[in-house]
Amino acid sequence: MIEVKPRIETKEKAVLIGIINRDQPEEKIDEYLNELDFLTTTAGAEAIKRFTQKLDYPNPKTFLGPGKMEEIKGFIKANNVSIAIFDDELSPSQINNCEEILECKVLDRTNLILDIFAGRAQTSYARTQVELAQYEYLLPRLTGMWTHLERQKGGIGMRGPGETQIETDRRIIQQKISLLKEKLKKIDKQMATQRSNRGNLVRVALVGYTNVGKSTLMNLLCKTDVLAENKLFATLDTTVRKISIENLPLLITDTVGFIRKLPTQLVESFKSTLDEVREADVLLHIVDISHHSFEHHIESVDKILGEIGSGDKPTIMVFNKIDAYEYEPLEEFDLEKTKANFTIDDWKKTWMSKMDGNCVFVSATQKENIKELRNTLYKVGAEIHAERFPFNNFHY
Repeated sequence: MIEVKPRIETKEKAVLIGIINRDQPEEKIDEYLNELDFLTTTAGAEAIKRFTQKLDYPNPKTFLGPGKMEEIKGFIKANNVSIAIFDDELSPSQINNCEEILECKVLDRTNLILDIFAGRAQTSYARTQVELAQYEYLLPRLTGMWTHLERQKGGIGMRGPGETQIETDRRIIQQKISLLKEKLKKIDKQMATQRSNRGNLVRVALVGYTNVGKSTLMNLLCKTDVLAENKLFATLDTTVRKISIENLPLLITDTVGFIRKLPTQLVESFKSTLDEVREADVLLHIVDISHHSFEHHIESVDKILGEIGSGDKPTIMVFNKIDAYEYEPLEEFDLEKTKANFTIDDWKKTWMSKMDGNCVFVSATQKENIKELRNTLYKVGAEIHAERFPFNNFHY
């Protein structure tokens, strides 16, 4: 009898590439490439090496300088690497030139995020949104896909068919984009009607950087089973649930996580999802306080909220994952603070609690301090309800 050995799937090897400049200083490059590494892992590949170069401006032809490109090419050949991933969006010509030099598949940050979104989309609506974003990303990059025609010997007669095929593909994709936009328009109208039918209930939207625990908090507040994983963009589909805190009815919406350099194609195609944020009365801005750069995550989310016209909404800052926070020795205490002796009252003495608006410190996984979060949400929601229905006030 022949023994059938289990199939072992090997991950594609990847190298990560970033540049150091004024917008991406040297002290931040590790953090940015760590995030790119997490994106790469989420997509199913394994990053085995990182390359960086100090440049005032990216090389218009190859993003990096020729010397650095040769260094990366040597490593790729010696280690059988199949993907080079850049932490910025590349132009079509840059992708084409980099593939010519490196002789491997080249992805930029936008393409990588779109690939993850494509794998995460579950509903027809989410898949349509991602498909539209992919086609809009693909359209200006068609030329690079036909460079194999230029490499064939005896190029007589090849240029015409090549260009004809590109134009044919371009028309097909443009038609597909038009059809997808029409489909999304119909769905957007349906979702707008659904939002209008929700009446005058106070609407609460959960926003935040990706992988900060929004879905876990959603499950706690609403007693639902929204998918919650320790992965980037674990859920893309908008989930709306009605809950009551004391005698106050609220609508809670879980939205897609934000990220630094969120592709513009996704912002546009996820318009209806972002409309849930635009039309919300209150934002629950969830922050992973255990992440060493949570301040920059706050800045990234605030920037996107500002871009979609939601930067001035009433906001409750929810600092999550206090159970996973790694403490540093604090001079004002005689002993080093640990998880065991750092209390909620201690958190309330930090600079985070002095931010504008309401602020709550919780642990969604440990269900710690959730009661205070519900009380704060009730207080803010009741104030909005009292303004909306002045003759039917809640007592709070």
